[in-house]
Parts: sequence; C-alpha cells; structure tokens
Amino acid sequence: MNDQDQRPPRRPRYKGTHPRRFEEKYKELAPERYAEEQAKVAARGHTPAGTHRSIMVDEILEALAPKPGEVALDATLGYGGHAREILTRLQPGGRLVGLDVDPLELPRTEARLRALGFDEAALIVRRTNFASLAKVAAELGPFDLALADLGVSSMQIDNPARGFTWKAEGPLDLRLNPQKGRPAADLLAALDGDALAELLAENADEPHADALAQAIAGLRVGTTRELAGHVRAALPALDDDELKKVLQRTFQALRIAVNDEFGVLDRFLAQLPGALKPGGRVAILTFHSGEDRRVKKAFQQGLREGHYAEAAPEPLRASPEERRANPRSTSAKLRWAVRAS
Repeated sequence: MNDQDQRPPRRPRYKGTHPRRFEEKYKELAPERYAEEQAKVAARGHTPAGTHRSIMVDEILEALAPKPGEVALDATLGYGGHAREILTRLQPGGRLVGLDVDPLELPRTEARLRALGFDEAALIVRRTNFASLAKVAAELGPFDLALADLGVSSMQIDNPARGFTWKAEGPLDLRLNPQKGRPAADLLAALDGDALAELLAENADEPHADALAQAIAGLRVGTTRELAGHVRAALPALDDDELKKVLQRTFQALRIAVNDEFGVLDRFLAQLPGALKPGGRVAILTFHSGEDRRVKKAFQQGLREGHYAEAAPEPLRASPEERRANPRSTSAKLRWAVRAS
C-alpha cells in the first residue's frame, strides 16, 4: 500500500470560508475530532451541532442508583450520554441493554460506547421500539433499573434531512425511524381541519389550533420551510417570537403523531412493572405535558395496584444552573418509581 492509499478521505469542498450545507459541515459530522471547538460552543450555553447534551444526569443517577453487577435498561439510547454514566457505575460485572428505533444514529452511538471499552458483555444494543419492552425483558431481563428519556436527540434535530426543524430546509418527514411509517407531509395532506385542530391541541397545547388547522389542513407540503411559510401566512398578526413558538409546537405535534409517541409510551408504561425486578428502579424524563401526564397516571395506578412501592410525589426539574447552561433542559420533568418487592 502506498502513501496515497493511506491518506484520510478529503472533507467535502464548499464555497467561502464556512460550510453551509449540513453534509459539508465536517465538524458536525465528526464532533469527536474537534473537542476544543465543541467545548467553546458548550461554554456559550449551546449544544454543539452533531452532539447531544444529556439532561438531568445527576438527578437520574440519584434516582436509579446503579451498582456494580446490576442489569440496566436504557429504553431510548439516543446519543448514549446517560448510558455511558450508568455503564461506568455498573462495572464490574454489570450490563446495560440499550434500545433505539433510529437506524441512522444507533450505529454511531454504539460505536462511541464500544470505543470507550464497553464490550458485548457490558453493553447489548437492540434496534427496536421500547413498546416491545416485554419481549426484550423476556430475552434479556428482568432489570434492576430502567431509564426512558423521551426527548428528541439534538443530532436528529441538527440534520436537515430528517425534517425535524423549520430552521433549515429539508423534507417534511419527522420520523424517528425513516424506514417505517409515513412522513409528516403525507399525514398533513390526509387530515381535515377538525382532525388537525384536535391533533395540534392534544399534542402541543397549541392556542391557535383552530385557525392554523383551517389554513394548512389537507395541503401537500413537501419541505420544512414550506410548511413554516404556510404557518406564518395563517397567523399574520403574531410577532416573530410568538411565531417561533407556534412553529415549534406545530412541528412537535406532527412529530408526536407521525411516530405515535403517546401510544408507544402507553404500551411501554403498561409493560414496565413486569420488566423490573422486585425493588427495581425506573426513571422517565419527559418534555411535554401529555407525556408527563401519562407517566404520572401510570405510576399512581401502579401504586394503587401494588406494582410500585414508591413513586416521586412531584416531578424533578433541571437545576437553574443546568437551565442556563443548556436551555433545552428547561421543559424537562423527571419522575421515578420503585417496583414493589
């Protein structure tokens, strides 16, 4: 092999001094190679593109109290930040099972964790929805502790090709698993005004649901920015700050519907007690009132029926320091419960 064959591949060329297209942004695509730049961005209170800052790590570790030799479940592996901290505390002899539906990000996360030294004995990865918890527990459980972080990973938001944000041009998709189901564009085209208004109210508490739904229901919208344009045109009296909130809620509502996130969560919660060992601990991190309400009711019902011995009386919130350092933690709520012995 000659020297030319050993050279690393060139990064994509781009015009000007800074890349504009996501596929040209070499630092975002390989953030682990640019630690100094990532630290500077994080110090400014932002999440470095291409990465994800795990939320409420200390509170989750306190609730779950992982110990060496235990078996843990991370039902939403994501970037692997929570899993990394839990895995460290499970050693020696412990094991973590990580689940995720995203076929694009899951291999990258597994590679990062393997590079930290977590082999097949310590980390088992499955590409599956956490609604299949009972099946996973029958094969690999039951579990001493379980975590579910219901937030969308920053890596998914940052990539315009995934269609998760109006801030960049991309297909109106919003699927966590782009290989399954129908994209948001198809859903929007199929809904009438009443159905869309109900969806916006239920999934995002949207105060302008009726007016917005009548304007955009049934439209064939191909891209994220095209939808953003229709939303702005539907609500011309709103200022820029309020429009941004409406856009955020609209995309959230469509994402929840496209991925059946509430239905998936309900199935997970119903199966959860049977997947935990006696005395097993669970922590669930939510970012929306609909999610938090479901977790609260499931834990309360579990207490009444004797499945849980204890549950958080109130949700925990990110500290003021964390909210300042990472604004994406502002809406997070953490609830925990302990399986009855």
